[in-house]
Amino acid sequence: MAASTPHPFDPITPEEIQLATKILQAAFPGVSLRYKKIDVQEPIKKEVVPFIEAERLGQPLPTRPTRLLQVLFHRLDNGAFYKALLNAGTRSIISAKEMPKDIQASVDADEMIEIEQLCLNHPAVQAEVAKLQLPAGVTVCNDPWIYGTDDPKETRRLFQCYMYIVATDHPQNNHYSTPCKFSPVFDGLTRELVRIDYLPGGHDAQITETQPWKPVETIQYAHDLLQEPLRPDLKPYIVQQPQGASFDVQGNVVSWQKWRFRVGFNSREGLVIYNLTYGGRNVFYRLSVSEMTVPYGDPRAPYHRKQAFDVGDVGFGITANQLSLGCDCLGHIKYFDGYRSDSKGNPVHLPNVICLHEQDNGLQHKHTNYRSGAATVVRNRQLVVQMICTVANYEYIFAFIFDQAANIELEVRATGILSTVPFDNHEFGKTVPWGTNVGPGVMAPYHQHMFSFRMDPAIDGFQNTVYYEDSVAMPEDENNPYNVGYTTEQTVLRTSGTASTSVDRHRVFKIRNDSRINPITYKPIAYKLQTAPSQMLLASPRSYGAKRAGFATQPIWVTKYKDDELYAGGEFTNQSKESQGVEKWVQRNDPVENEDVVLWHTFGLTHNPRIEDFPVMPMERISVMLKPDGFFTKNPALDVPQSSQSFNKSTLHPEPVACCGPAKGKL
Repeated sequence: MAASTPHPFDPITPEEIQLATKILQAAFPGVSLRYKKIDVQEPIKKEVVPFIEAERLGQPLPTRPTRLLQVLFHRLDNGAFYKALLNAGTRSIISAKEMPKDIQASVDADEMIEIEQLCLNHPAVQAEVAKLQLPAGVTVCNDPWIYGTDDPKETRRLFQCYMYIVATDHPQNNHYSTPCKFSPVFDGLTRELVRIDYLPGGHDAQITETQPWKPVETIQYAHDLLQEPLRPDLKPYIVQQPQGASFDVQGNVVSWQKWRFRVGFNSREGLVIYNLTYGGRNVFYRLSVSEMTVPYGDPRAPYHRKQAFDVGDVGFGITANQLSLGCDCLGHIKYFDGYRSDSKGNPVHLPNVICLHEQDNGLQHKHTNYRSGAATVVRNRQLVVQMICTVANYEYIFAFIFDQAANIELEVRATGILSTVPFDNHEFGKTVPWGTNVGPGVMAPYHQHMFSFRMDPAIDGFQNTVYYEDSVAMPEDENNPYNVGYTTEQTVLRTSGTASTSVDRHRVFKIRNDSRINPITYKPIAYKLQTAPSQMLLASPRSYGAKRAGFATQPIWVTKYKDDELYAGGEFTNQSKESQGVEKWVQRNDPVENEDVVLWHTFGLTHNPRIEDFPVMPMERISVMLKPDGFFTKNPALDVPQSSQSFNKSTLHPEPVACCGPAKGKL
């Protein structure tokens, strides 16, 4: 394959971004365009499967699938929003469709900075800031937020700017410690100030106009600004692999311990795992975090609209961090870069947005023969593919973790800084039931982080069935004379729809291939999903928050595969009135037994902040597991070498030397 010819699953190249810009500018002569996203359109599955199957089997390759590019852009002469589909091979436009006025594009990286500066420089905002009577060396900053929805007739592209007071003597000063009580709203297209909202400071919606600021001490998190000394007793922890890593990387193809897959990256989902095989057998076609939403539980206006869709509104690829050696990932590291477009259609290089490394996670398996004392010990080496995203105040760490026993884990960690609001809590004992006081005049509202894990299975083939299995007590009858027996019950999901989790019934969801029977168990081969038991969306079904995030109302969704159904919350989430995602797709009642199916798992964190979560939050962790279930005829990690001191080279902690008394081991 020529180096200049991308694989169907390869991320977009800078040349393709430039090509897309050139094609569209020629199609709209004399019109200035603002580009929201330029990315590779997901390849047509029926075209790409024969191609990747030929690759897997070492057969001659069929015709290469069509390389498509998707572009979202605004015309700046009239503000119209377009979605275009381009053929990169023929350098032509397949379609360029103007979207309805009530559909808003996602935010581009340049736009956030521009709105922030627009807000700071607007005369009305500056007049409001003057009322604060800030002392020298103190100014304001703002976080532009996606506006949300509370009016079905609203079609303007709006931003709500939350204002904060910040000292100028250090760039790391924590402005989230000192929120202001006014919030400008701007039109993102016309750049007009729509209004200034005054924020409530108590239990109810009562507001007051801006008053002079009463200085409070900032609660800092940056090491340079901490008043207490750093811990002096932490010794270096050095991860060394003197012979290098056990993985092999060719372009975006990773091979490790019988696993083989392609690392994908796009501006919306960020990290994507493609064409995942184990020992040459198909396991999953595609894995990704397809959407997330963060609804806030503060019932007062304007906070009732505070709900981020961090994938659809902005994009994990847009917000992906440049990872640092020795900080974000430890050990022998391989980095993957990415590209996105800026608002002018120029390619932007994103170095080190994904890291690949191995880690030790304790024991894989062990047994000691108590008769002989002989022990078989194998350590659990894992391969980690990781991305970190900063979405304004929060950081999210996403890691796909593979092990030698053919298990797959999606681990999500949340850290960063709480999105705070002003609150008049100077009076002792004053609190609200929907938030936590985290400092003088500052409150952190309750909120949820809801993720959608999209799994496109290929369990030894592309025709699969999803079912769930419950563990239940046997009836007290002649088959269970001692009343201790239990068995399992299987429920097949035959049409597209939803299902609930059940801890009480130890419910697990399985994806099986009915055409492949395990010769030992006599059951179809399968992978099982160990869900992350989570509280679903708390907002009322009548709220816009719930209507916009239908995926977050049920933990399990099963749909029949369609090429354009990638995002659980629908394609366009910014200021959406209701979702056009999975809750719409399951209504087709498609047959999903022995079909090309997609399994979606909603899980998350209900975050009622602790004061210990401020000024920067310790990691909150949640994970989902995919495990083989009858896929093999025995433990697939039996061939992993025995663990030994000569291999691992551990060291002993020195024992203290006694200054007096009997020698060690003597009475």
